[in-house]
Amino acid sequence: MCPGFPTSHLRVQVVDLQALPPEEADPALARSSCLLTGPWEGYVLSVICPDTLACQHLFLNYTCFFSFTEQYEVVGPADAVLAVAGEDVILPCSVKPNISVVDMRVEWFRLDLKDSQLVHLHEDHIDKNTNQIQSYRGRTKLNHQELQRGNASLKLSSVRVSDEGLYKCFIQSKSWSDDATVNVSVEAVGRPPVITVDGFDHSGGLHLLCESESWNPEPDLEWLNSEGVSLSSETTEMQRKIDGFSVKHTVTVYERDSKIHCRFKLKHHMLETLMITTSKMFNSWRTSIILISVFVVLSVIAGILIAVFVHKNKELSQLQNKLSRLQNEHSQLQNKHSRLQNEHSRLQNEKRRVQHVLMIPIKINNCQCIYYKLTCKAEFSIFSAVNVILDADTAHPRLIVSDDGKQVRSGNTQMIGKGKDRFDEDLGVVGKDGFSSGCFYFEVQVKEQTQWYLGVTRESVNRKDWISMSPLNGYWSVCLRYGVYQACDSSDYFFSLSVNPQRVGVFVDYEKGLVCFYDVEPMSHIYTYTDQSFNEKLYPFVCLGYWSNENSTPLIICDDYE
Repeated sequence: MCPGFPTSHLRVQVVDLQALPPEEADPALARSSCLLTGPWEGYVLSVICPDTLACQHLFLNYTCFFSFTEQYEVVGPADAVLAVAGEDVILPCSVKPNISVVDMRVEWFRLDLKDSQLVHLHEDHIDKNTNQIQSYRGRTKLNHQELQRGNASLKLSSVRVSDEGLYKCFIQSKSWSDDATVNVSVEAVGRPPVITVDGFDHSGGLHLLCESESWNPEPDLEWLNSEGVSLSSETTEMQRKIDGFSVKHTVTVYERDSKIHCRFKLKHHMLETLMITTSKMFNSWRTSIILISVFVVLSVIAGILIAVFVHKNKELSQLQNKLSRLQNEHSQLQNKHSRLQNEHSRLQNEKRRVQHVLMIPIKINNCQCIYYKLTCKAEFSIFSAVNVILDADTAHPRLIVSDDGKQVRSGNTQMIGKGKDRFDEDLGVVGKDGFSSGCFYFEVQVKEQTQWYLGVTRESVNRKDWISMSPLNGYWSVCLRYGVYQACDSSDYFFSLSVNPQRVGVFVDYEKGLVCFYDVEPMSHIYTYTDQSFNEKLYPFVCLGYWSNENSTPLIICDDYE
């Protein structure tokens, strides 16, 4: 906005100079506009107002600054990608305008599968395909030289029918992310058709069966006689399998000494087989009827003999059935016993991993203290409440720390630049005072805040770039992130709570290597780090997430211990 001028009479627009008709290319446009560069090169930013003198006054007496942020887009093919089974195919995906994606996360995955979806993952300059779908192992590849040009297209080798479906190409950097969908259609030419004689009808017609498998998509079927005239198929059966469609269809012919063709067609391929019907085939139907009659008589005799045998051995059969039932029951009992043993083992492991903590707050000489008991160790300790004051010099530039150092929230701040000890990506801040011995305790109010981390951290911890807040990196914390509670132990541990904590207490026993968290109001245990090794000062630590937090509710260091 330009001060002192009635902006309600102005209209700002971007004009394409090359698309402007010559009669509208007013020379005055250049005097009341700004030429743009970068992705907007060839355009001007024009200010249109009804008063020419007012426009001149605007551009002569005021300087208005406009900035444009270049936007990147992940682009895929407009149409479906056609692949042929057994051959290789390229699934197109690129970033426009072209920039290198070597340092970004490039992920290909299937949209139409319920279980594992990962097709290919490139992150931190390497391919990470540990969780890749088994059927894609060894068949996917990204061109690392093309990644420098913004081309993240995926090469899929030895295409299979099961590869058909919807794929998503997802590209993510620290500042933006986008994706594109690629639809892959696979065409598979099946095995050569086979014609067999499937019997005769009552009037002597010859039933022919033609079958083939491994087609994709469904092929068109056709019967032809020797003159190329299409014959009407009587039945058609198609069955979808992993490697494509299995197809059977029949026809009845009455022409002797004729050539019958069975044809399978796809859009770009066709397979055909031929059978010559001879008089001998048609004469054999009478012999077939005689043989069928003999077979029926023999079957009746055999049935009578079997009935007599079954009657004589009925008691033996009953005993065998009873024995079989007992064996099944025994097997079921063994399976149930095995499940109980596994459940017992799991509970024992869970008991060893999670230690329940009993905490009782008391006051001794006006000093807030906490008794705790680890049920597996039967030990007692006293935690003294400490006065935590947040160090604004360590806070991320997007955080506002209150003057008394008791509150921190997300918002615009006057702190400029990245100090030596300041967080620059995680919205974190540490306390001014550290502790290198004994037991201490503090509480943090997290009420109505939807994204937070809190706990303790080592003095020498890295505060730059993105940080995994785990003991390996010097952080002992619990967090609420995307509506899920989590502890970053040796591996991420997710848990649920019956109620959302309003205030969280943090206990630290330096000598015993204990960091414990609990919900203050119901006095319920949240999570405990045990058997940790501390060799330097520990500082209280709180964080409002990574890079940005739209919730302005502060985290509050509490002094009003109950």
